[in-house]
Amino acid sequence: MNIEIINGPNLNLLGSREPDVYGTEGFETVINRLQALYPEITFSYSQSNVEGELVSMIQTAGSRSEGVILNPGGYTHTSVAIADAIAAIGIPVIEVHISNILTREAFRHTSLTGRYCRGTIMGLGLDGYRLAVEALIEIVKK
Repeated sequence: MNIEIINGPNLNLLGSREPDVYGTEGFETVINRLQALYPEITFSYSQSNVEGELVSMIQTAGSRSEGVILNPGGYTHTSVAIADAIAAIGIPVIEVHISNILTREAFRHTSLTGRYCRGTIMGLGLDGYRLAVEALIEIVKK
């Protein structure tokens, strides 16, 4: 099974950015943990601060993976283009947010991208990525 993990803007700063909200671990630690927990899965990871690059990453994932774990960051609330890419690829996408976006500023309460995802995991910290893997395993089995 191949799973793409795609992170959006500012998630390259995990470990140093607002540690009270996002924790102190960098994303490399998350990838290493997932690979150790799920040796039968091939994980591909990419991150970009650029909306168009994220659209291209999602489109590419649609042709080479069984599922996508996507944290669109701030584009969650603004990107019709990313939402359209999710709708177009035909494989399950699980949206992950490290923080609970519903407890943050009001503009973060709307997810344009979530409508096209199989599910959303939020507010459970970096463990949300592991939970998304578990969800994709179950979805793909069916």
